[in-house]
Formats: sequence, structure tokens, C-alpha cells
Amino acid sequence: MDQREERLLAPDARILVVEDDGEMRHLVARLLREAGFRVMPARDGREMWDLLANAAAPPDLVVLDVMLPGASGLDLCRRLRAQSQVPIIMLTARGDETDRVLGLEMGADDYVAKPFGPREFVARVRAVLRRSMGDPAEPTRTDHRLHFAGWMLDLKGRELFSPAGAAVDLSGAEFDMLLAFLEHPQRVLSREQLMEVAKRRIGVESSERVVDVQVGRLRRKIEPDEHSPTIIKTVRGSGYVLVPSVRRG
Repeated sequence: MDQREERLLAPDARILVVEDDGEMRHLVARLLREAGFRVMPARDGREMWDLLANAAAPPDLVVLDVMLPGASGLDLCRRLRAQSQVPIIMLTARGDETDRVLGLEMGADDYVAKPFGPREFVARVRAVLRRSMGDPAEPTRTDHRLHFAGWMLDLKGRELFSPAGAAVDLSGAEFDMLLAFLEHPQRVLSREQLMEVAKRRIGVESSERVVDVQVGRLRRKIEPDEHSPTIIKTVRGSGYVLVPSVRRG
């Protein structure tokens, strides 16, 4: 990690940790503080909203346990995503596919199953922060905009703009999936290929269902009619294809 990246990720990065189990909350907070992050701990959704309302600055990332008293982590993820694009990492004691799919549907950026290795957990946090803030180690490009069907994806700012110029929110997982299509326009991508994209994002074995969820979320945001898609089309028995051409610049 170079000096620019260190300044970006620590100590200024603030991480909100929402975990009702005291021992696990202290462990996660300790790991993050030892890595140089500022930690805002909360036991449940009520404390989380209080911290968000009174914090001097918003968090740069939220770590949410799935099983919380009162509002679940999935419910909190959905509400957070409705009002903010802050990166979200879900924690769960169950590593099953249903939890991962639900988390992705709610807009989570990554998923970590307990128990986890301390070094892996911190590495996943750093990776999500790098993706959300932009990697300072990347060389400056003048062709960081991808244009398709009137839309524009800004790779540097990780922002999507509609044909009318309005910014459209994308989760980290949605950005990665859209970029995979834009890098291979007018070419059928199999579900297996797209599963690799999802696997890199959530760090565990993915599935066709996870891919279908992500494609469905993208369609709801970029298609004039998600029920009759013209931008990302299904190729029966093969996968999906981005129909329009892509121009860089």
C-alpha cells in the first residue's frame, strides 16, 4: 500500500459497526482500530440511527450484523441504501446463499460469514473502501467514461448518469456487474462468467440466482421497461448480453 492510499484509508476512514453481541462487537472494533480506522460502535438499529444523526461526519463504511434485535440487519441495510450510498458489509453467523442473496438485494457491497480470519476481514474492509473511494494507486486516465445507449458510467467517480444527465445510485456490486457488461459489449456472458464477478465482490462461491438478482437490479435502473429489456437481454440457455455498443471517452 502506498502513502497516498494509507492517507485515504486511515486514520480518517470512519466505520460504523452495528453488532448486538458484545464480544463480537469489541473484537471487530479492536481489529479495525488496530488497522488505523476510527470506529463508531452500536448495539442495534436505534443506536445506529442515533449515531448517524449526531455524528460530526457520516461514516465511510457500515458493518452490519444480520441478526439484530428489533430491526434486522437486512432491514437496516435496505433503509440505509434508500438514503445513502455508504458502503455496507454484512456480517452473519450463517453463510448460506439465501442470506447472501437477500443482502445483495438490499444493496450490500460485501458479505462476511462468522467466524472470519482477522487479516481477511480487515483486507475486505480495505477493498470495499478502495472501490468506493476510488483507488489512488490507479494511473490517471482521460478515457474513464463509458457511454452506452445514452447512459454514461464514470469509472473514476464510480457514478452512473442517465440520458437526461441525472445521477443514478449504484451499489458496489451493481457497479461491478455493469462494468463487466460494458467491457464486453454485444457479447454473450454466461452466468458462470458473471458468477465470477459476483464471487469477487462477496468473496464466496456465488450462484446463478445471485447473478439473476444483480441483473434484475440493474435492469430496474437502466431499462425503459424492465419487463421488456432492450439494453441487457437474456439469451435463453446461455446468459446475458449488453445490446448497445460502448464508446469510451
